[in-house]
Amino acid sequence: MRSASGPEFIQRADDPANAPVLAAMDLLGQRWVLRIVWELEPGPLGFLELRRRMGNCSSSMLAERLQQLSAANVTAKSDTGAWELTVTGHALGTALAPLWDWSESWQSPAR
Repeated sequence: MRSASGPEFIQRADDPANAPVLAAMDLLGQRWVLRIVWELEPGPLGFLELRRRMGNCSSSMLAERLQQLSAANVTAKSDTGAWELTVTGHALGTALAPLWDWSESWQSPAR
């Protein structure tokens, strides 16, 4: 794992070693992607329930993002037709846990 500090962190985007993290940033930087992961982390949801929880995300945008996440092996449709995180998706949720923790302290009134 690369350190997020020091001179080794400042690398060129065209360095092949950076391709995985750049691809992850491209995927995760798209609107609604992290929210979908957040909503599916506790368990599978049908499309309509997921759409309801997503607030002002349109059905077409949600469908597009779910397809992108599915192509990236982050989400999949279960046998019942509900959307769920794959093993890779759950690993992403685990990797994002420090972000959820950070956000609580960032939004706390005692900043």
